[in-house]
Amino acid sequence: MQCSVCQWIYDPAKGEPNQDVQPGTPWSDVPDNFLCPECSLGKDVFDVLATEAK
Repeated sequence: MQCSVCQWIYDPAKGEPNQDVQPGTPWSDVPDNFLCPECSLGKDVFDVLATEAK
């Protein structure tokens, strides 16, 4: 998933340790109160990356 505002990419293999999202956490299991670590906007501004689309 990629932030549509700042283009930061959520990598499930890395998670987001600063927000207690452990490595291996799929986007669907990331808490709804997750904020982009770069621009501080919520999950609603994230889009599926072309490489993730099926």
